[in-house]
Amino acid sequence: MPSKTTELSGYRTMWVFAMFDLPVDSKEARREYTTFRKELLRQGFSMLQYSIYARFCRSEESSEIFRKRLRAVLPPEGHVRLLGVTDRQFGKMDVYIGKKREKPEAPPRQIQLF
Repeated sequence: MPSKTTELSGYRTMWVFAMFDLPVDSKEARREYTTFRKELLRQGFSMLQYSIYARFCRSEESSEIFRKRLRAVLPPEGHVRLLGVTDRQFGKMDVYIGKKREKPEAPPRQIQLF
C-alpha cells in the first residue's frame, strides 16, 4: 500500500511565542535570565526580536508540550507570556525592517523530533 504524504495544514500547525521582560539588575537575576533564554534555545525556539522567541509546532497538542516545559523553568521574577497562533495567522504578520517590508519566517523544512 503506498504511503500518503501528509500536508501540514496552516490551520492546524502552530507557532508558540515566548515574550518576556526579565530583570537583569543583579548577578542572580542575570543568571536566571540567561538560564531561561538558553532553555528557549534548547527547546528549539528562535529569536524573532529581543525577548521574543518563537517555535513552530506540528499541532496545538504538541505546542502544549513546549508550553508545559517552559512553565516548569519560569524565572521567579519578571513577566513571561506564552502565545500560540496558527501558521496561517503567523503568515499574515506584517514584518518591517526599517521601512522595508519582509516576509515572516517560514516554518522549518523538516519537523524536529524530540
